[in-house]
Amino acid sequence: MSEIMFEPCQIGALEIKNRFVRSATWDATADESGAVTDTSVAFYKKLGEGGIGIVVSGHAFVSSLGQATPRQYGVHNDDMIPGLRRLAQAVHEGGGKIALQIAHAGINSGHLMSRGITLPAVSSIPEMKRLHQEMTDEEIEGIIDNFAAAAVRGREAGFDAIQLHGAHGYLMSQVISPLYNHRTDRWGGSVENRRRFLLEIVRRVRQAIGPDFPFFIKYGVMDDQKGGLTLDDGIETARQMVAAGIDAIEVSGGVGQGVYRTGENEPIRTPFRERAAAVKRAVDVPVILVAGIRNLETAQDIVTSGDADMVSMCRPFIREPHLIARWQRGETDPAACITCNKCMAIVQRVEPLECGEDHRLREEAITG
Repeated sequence: MSEIMFEPCQIGALEIKNRFVRSATWDATADESGAVTDTSVAFYKKLGEGGIGIVVSGHAFVSSLGQATPRQYGVHNDDMIPGLRRLAQAVHEGGGKIALQIAHAGINSGHLMSRGITLPAVSSIPEMKRLHQEMTDEEIEGIIDNFAAAAVRGREAGFDAIQLHGAHGYLMSQVISPLYNHRTDRWGGSVENRRRFLLEIVRRVRQAIGPDFPFFIKYGVMDDQKGGLTLDDGIETARQMVAAGIDAIEVSGGVGQGVYRTGENEPIRTPFRERAAAVKRAVDVPVILVAGIRNLETAQDIVTSGDADMVSMCRPFIREPHLIARWQRGETDPAACITCNKCMAIVQRVEPLECGEDHRLREEAITG
């Protein structure tokens, strides 16, 4: 029965009203400084009203050299707190809960690259054409402190939880991956040294926000390129992060994993399900599965099978922010999202995130 999907569950001390998560996605609504705008608030107000158990914000950069994209949220200084507080309040007013995702892009910042800025890199990579410089030990320690300070700002802004962005080839993925990390000091070489950065972030954030504040991670449990992080090493890292203070794990892709999409007439699939199930067998905190979930039956099967405790979506909510409320009313048709990825083309133009199909239909109506 689908009722299991609407039962309460926990992330640490936080009760979530159902098993649905809105996964973080850049929405290009911040201003040039990274501050929340009225457009941001309106966007999250709809999500807060949509019946989703917990909404995760678009990634917010923890330092100015960690910004991935233009018009991305910032949480790198105290000036960002008032705007972030408005974002949290917008979701709360609709009856929802919200987590702030905090991130550092490392070498994978097209935005800073385009401005000629030298990017902080875990290692010097001669074949990498972007201007970059291998971080010193002090710089790495400084970034760990940046994550802790950003988490405290999120708590002060009224968010219900903090989520680390440890996926998609951003800095946390880069440091643990042998594809990027060629260091021979305490931050590199063995997998034990490569995972040290992640574990230190978890420990320092947990110390900064206190023992009971909900804290989880979006985690690329393995890389999708030859020679990258293996599933076994990723799972052992997950175990150690839980021991260090992580309350839940959202399983996603690591280095080399592009945005999941389908072609016309291709079946929708859940590419990370086996990975999530493997993590679920290894840890005693909730596991969240993201990508490819477009109907209530699939969500229910994932949870009842024990492969994950919660399911996470984003693109369906771009087109239908009230999707979960619709399903709970008994209107259980699949999401209107067709996984065409046109929404990503819009946001890559640094225009506010919206459904590409809805955008197309509106343009056709205007041109007649």
